[in-house]
Amino acid sequence: MTKLVCSVDTCAHNSDHYCCKGKIQIEGERAEMASSTCCASFDEKKQGCKNSTEIPDEALDVSCAAVKCMYNKNEMCHAGKIGIAGSGARKMDQTECATFRME
Repeated sequence: MTKLVCSVDTCAHNSDHYCCKGKIQIEGERAEMASSTCCASFDEKKQGCKNSTEIPDEALDVSCAAVKCMYNKNEMCHAGKIGIAGSGARKMDQTECATFRME
């Protein structure tokens, strides 16, 4: 499992910079830089709604389609720590895997 820190405060799954979703998916099959990736698990937080059923976890399984990333092994992220960026995001393509490094 990968330690994940998320700065996407507009995501429904974000709680105190950790993700409440058991597993996330990073997209960006042709990515050659972080800005060409995104968190496909992003769901916009709706005003007045609070996630009360899921528990934040700093260690998650991270599926990754960014095959050119040095941390991608068999479409799973093997970085020791991963950062998801996109403060103020309203759509998943406004997020990115800040840990992405081209092989």
